[in-house]
Amino acid sequence: MAEPEEKQGVSIDKRDSVVKHTIKDSVFTNLFKEKKYLVQLYHALHPERKGVTEEDIKEVTVSNVLVDDIYNDVGFMVGSTLLLLVECQATWTVNIIFRALMYLVQTYREYFRKTKQNLYKSKKLEMPEPELYVIYTGNRKTRPEEISLKEEFFDGKDICIDVKVKMVYDGRDGDIINQYVVFTKVCNEQVEVYGRTRKAIQEAVRICKDKNVLKEYLESREQEVVDMMMELYDEQEILKSYVESEKYDVAKETAIRLLEMGKLSVDEVAAAAGLPRELVLELQKELLQPV
Repeated sequence: MAEPEEKQGVSIDKRDSVVKHTIKDSVFTNLFKEKKYLVQLYHALHPERKGVTEEDIKEVTVSNVLVDDIYNDVGFMVGSTLLLLVECQATWTVNIIFRALMYLVQTYREYFRKTKQNLYKSKKLEMPEPELYVIYTGNRKTRPEEISLKEEFFDGKDICIDVKVKMVYDGRDGDIINQYVVFTKVCNEQVEVYGRTRKAIQEAVRICKDKNVLKEYLESREQEVVDMMMELYDEQEILKSYVESEKYDVAKETAIRLLEMGKLSVDEVAAAAGLPRELVLELQKELLQPV
């Protein structure tokens, strides 16, 4: 039987499995499934609160009905505080506020169900105090400490609801957040050298272990990490293709509008829309055909 066609170390069969999709961990969620790393995460976020142990942390399991993607959200409770974290990689977007909000709402729904609280009865609901975080691993120069729904989308107007998300960047030297961010950056550097391939991930893992970055985790989960990163790269390739197709659709619509105006030559329309001249000619023929 013929081997499946491959592109950058990823088989077509593999990419198809991503399209069909089952929810998968990212390294982010996989790392923090282990309580020994989760307690390190809590101390990185709250270094002033000493003495919290693994026994004090309760994981929050959310039924993922909101997204159809690689899963990179982490939720857990310490006492009466609910901490929700969303990972944002290279692309900065304030839209992540909505993802944090949806994740919070779904987490509360699960919490009320598990604690057998009824939203429709008169008794006041009891709920943990939320803290929302985004861990940003990209290279953006402007780094606000906090972003909010009110400020980003409604110019600071006093609207009926607001959501505030604390931004976390490089962490403190050597803490678990810092190690994770270093890991992502080393992965990106190796992708620049080897492309989105297993070789790139394997080199990133080797370098991080040598630098004592997530060393224990990587030594115990190396093959799993490689597989998860390949899934992520598959998803990114699919997203790239989707975005490119969206851009093509926009360019095509622009060309059609310009042709219908009848003020520009075919070459001018092609240049303005960013499309090949031959394609613009085909669009022109279609427009000239009688309905």
